Amino acid sequence: MFLTLPLTLDLSLKGTYMQPRFGIRTKLLLSILAILLVSYSTLLYSTMKTLSASVRSEIDKSLEANLKFARSQYFDRSEIVKYSLMQSTVSHTLQRKMRERDTAWLAERLERWHGVLPFLENMVVLDPEKRVLARLNSPVQGDLGRLPALVDQALSSGHPVVATEILSPDLLCQFGARDYCSEKGREALAVAVAVPVLGAHGDVLGCIFTADILNRQPSLPSPMRQVFGSDVEVSITQEGERIASSLPRDSATKNALDPRIIDLLQRGEGYRGEAEIGNRVFETAIEPLLNSKGEFVGSLSVAVSKESFKRIRRESLQNILASAFLGILLSFALAFMASRTLAGPLRQLAAGVRRVTDGDLEQRVEGKYNDEVGILAGCFNSMADALRERDRIINAKTEDLQELNEQLEKKVVERTGALATEMRRLEAVLTSMVEGVVVTDRSNRVVLFNPAAQRLFELVPFQVVGQTIEQVCTMGGFESLVPRIHELNRETGSSGSKEDLEVEGKRLTCYLCTLTDEAGDYAGIVISVRDVTVEQEVDRMKTEFISTVSHELKTPLTSMKGSLQLLLTRGKWLTDTERQLLTVCFRNTQRLIRLIGEILDISGIESGGMIFNFRPVSIGEVSVYAIEEIKSYAMGRDISIVNTIGEHLPQVYGDSDRLIQVLTNLLSNAVKFSPEGRVVTVSAEQDGNYLVVSVADRGTPIHPSERDKLFKKFQQIESIERGRSQGTGLGLAICKEIVERHHGRIFYTAAKEQGNTFSFTVPVIGEEDGKG
Repeated sequence: MFLTLPLTLDLSLKGTYMQPRFGIRTKLLLSILAILLVSYSTLLYSTMKTLSASVRSEIDKSLEANLKFARSQYFDRSEIVKYSLMQSTVSHTLQRKMRERDTAWLAERLERWHGVLPFLENMVVLDPEKRVLARLNSPVQGDLGRLPALVDQALSSGHPVVATEILSPDLLCQFGARDYCSEKGREALAVAVAVPVLGAHGDVLGCIFTADILNRQPSLPSPMRQVFGSDVEVSITQEGERIASSLPRDSATKNALDPRIIDLLQRGEGYRGEAEIGNRVFETAIEPLLNSKGEFVGSLSVAVSKESFKRIRRESLQNILASAFLGILLSFALAFMASRTLAGPLRQLAAGVRRVTDGDLEQRVEGKYNDEVGILAGCFNSMADALRERDRIINAKTEDLQELNEQLEKKVVERTGALATEMRRLEAVLTSMVEGVVVTDRSNRVVLFNPAAQRLFELVPFQVVGQTIEQVCTMGGFESLVPRIHELNRETGSSGSKEDLEVEGKRLTCYLCTLTDEAGDYAGIVISVRDVTVEQEVDRMKTEFISTVSHELKTPLTSMKGSLQLLLTRGKWLTDTERQLLTVCFRNTQRLIRLIGEILDISGIESGGMIFNFRPVSIGEVSVYAIEEIKSYAMGRDISIVNTIGEHLPQVYGDSDRLIQVLTNLLSNAVKFSPEGRVVTVSAEQDGNYLVVSVADRGTPIHPSERDKLFKKFQQIESIERGRSQGTGLGLAICKEIVERHHGRIFYTAAKEQGNTFSFTVPVIGEEDGKG
């Protein structure tokens, strides 16, 4: 309503002066409006952003807390069963009855256990050969067929085993679950417990096997629903199909998980994201359920509703908008009153300014107000006095400026002499350099050619300076540098490159870098040439020396290893101290032999002495052999190796034994640096003409400062889990050399959350190669 005020002319002033298009009142109102809009927009944005971050944090905390509680509730009953049965298995009476195969007594015992644990409807007692001795509510007739692997694990280890298993309908029917006898092909998800019965001397007398079928509980127990409430949904799936939930059955519009989520769970990883259940949006967390073999059989998920959090954000937005509307109205009212008070005195001040502009420096304005307008009038009068005084000072300063100009000219002469001296110093440095330096201008014509470059190019300056760099390279035998120089002409701002050449028996290393001017445009090229013939000869002699020494050491060390092994095997007369010392010697001898073998491998690869037998190879077979070699080491650290390499991948062209060596080294490092109980994944995928093979672990990511020395010789990386690794530091260097001999590359990638991934590429066999 205040933006439509009329604009007026000040007729008391000169006709050539007119008021601005907008008066002070309109400008003040527009300024206040702009300030309010910016401030309230900023407040609204920051508040909503902070609120969203707080809501996100609360959702994550609630999700993790509920998932942790749901996980504990999931295994609660199985833990009760396990400890209850473990207390019974120490009974001497039970052990004696198991030895006597007293089926009647064992069946009665099952009834007693069922009375204590009424939720267990499926119980069976097995002998060491997994034959049935007694069943709950069923006579003993035949075997149960194929039992889950946890029964074998319990019998072999002598310890109770709890796992989530998928049971066949035939096994459930023989278990006593009659409702599965008529439904062929319908499997069930169950929490199975296998408790071995051990004798007094630790011998295995049998096993007690129970299964709590989850498919019979489509709605989770009411106490769990009361604990989680209607805003949290807890569900259990069997291979992706929902079989139990804390919400009513008809509230879930989709009973199957997304295939992408199932694929993620099958790899042993969890999922975090949104899901729509019924008409409500939930934030979900899904974790895989693995059986005793480590295979994916189902999942446990928790979903938290976002409705309450959205309601809080909506109410906050409404409150902010209401306060913004009220604040804008009050600000406009105050601005209108202030503008009326300020407009009159400012017009009078504007008239005085126009007179001073016309040259009347004697013009003064009377300040009638004891406020900012009065201060402005006083400043105007001071300005008029200052203008009059400044006019006098300007004339006096003109002479001073002339004197300063003369001093400036002297400084320029002195600076020019200093620059000339600096130029002579630079020329002296370039003249004394061992490396040859060639500099061109923006037209690629040589402007600098130091003595070292004259010796390397075997040219004199008068033949070179002023010539194009292409002509100079041709005359000096450096024709191979011309294509790279043309590339640098097109790559303005390039960091340069390194080129290795051999000219007239001399091995040279050339460094090329572009020059740019102040505007960032191309201004020329700097070429640095270094003679590395002697250095490479020293490296060759060093490599031959290491290889010769390693060969000479390997034979006596092999003999020492055999002698120590013979003493340890047949030396029954050895004392404990002597045997311990011989064991230390034998272990260190093995380590030295392994070190020498790796040194010989890396020396053989670098010198070209190692022979590669290239032929079509299946990367799936390579992965199987490599996993088989590292399997015992992984089992010792309780680490599972998951092989996801499929048979659909094309064959690669390479040396099978060397590729197995590469994959074995990567798997060994992954198992070594992974925490116990984790999973190591082997995968492969085709990328154009190459096959990318990856080994991923779940250990602590390698620190960025350590990654530069991953593939260098004799470099070892420290790990939080294992400390500094006990090795030679040649494993990854050997892998790099082997992969590069296959015309591939090896590289490291850190996972976003946890883990490390080492990958290498191998060329696939095309149609033409396959025909050949």
